[in-house]
Amino acid sequence: MSLPSQQGGYRPSISTSSLITPSLLALTDSPSSQSQIDASVQDYLLIELVHSLRRSSQVARDRLQKREDEMLANGLLTSTAVAASTLAAGQVSAGLGSKTSLRGLSAAAGATANVSVTEEEEAIRVRLEALGAHVGANLAERYVVHTPSVEATESSSQSLSADRGRFTDTLDVIKFLCKDVWTAVWDKQIDNLRTNHRGVYVLQDNAFRPILRISSADGPADSLKRAKIHTAFPAGLLRGALARLGLQGVIIAEIPSLPQCTFQVKLPKGT
Repeated sequence: MSLPSQQGGYRPSISTSSLITPSLLALTDSPSSQSQIDASVQDYLLIELVHSLRRSSQVARDRLQKREDEMLANGLLTSTAVAASTLAAGQVSAGLGSKTSLRGLSAAAGATANVSVTEEEEAIRVRLEALGAHVGANLAERYVVHTPSVEATESSSQSLSADRGRFTDTLDVIKFLCKDVWTAVWDKQIDNLRTNHRGVYVLQDNAFRPILRISSADGPADSLKRAKIHTAFPAGLLRGALARLGLQGVIIAEIPSLPQCTFQVKLPKGT
């Protein structure tokens, strides 16, 4: 079967790799990149990313509301069911009939979230963490897997198992986060590292860049509230890097006071 001609509207797909010119590649991967790219680009990008995800969530909620309204108009959903499921979202049981509100089910899914966090903010936090985990895994891939260690110089393989030998214990992995990852992403090392030697590590940054530029006209309390969502991406980044190095951890971010931020890393016992 012949493909339609270009005059008929067909256009061959262009690989995304072909869009990266040699000059752009040199700019991002050259030793002098730090002097050519503004160090604040990532900070502003993260701020805009939060705004973009917030707008995206609004579009998703509007789409859900429209679908629910259409079901109401066609008699597939009762207004009583909408009100009941919205008010008692956390008590949705298996005995509900087919006329259960979609919005109620969506709210029920997020009922286990912290009561101080809205459903919208929780959804944005989850998406930011997922993006951060992807970036963190890629960072670990680049700085560990694809950077041959002394032990792996004789081997042609650049697998994780070959390079994992450079980390003699879990503390070495945490130090890798504090030094290499922190420097690569935020252009500085961590300010303080504490541990109880039972799988809990506390990483403290006294001037954490992702929240350094956050302020509010409503005062410090509102600034602190706004800053919390901006710790989701870094927390996911740390979790992704740990996972790529074979450690499944829980990352809890806290902001004692702006711009200070601490990350509590909890690892399973015995790691």
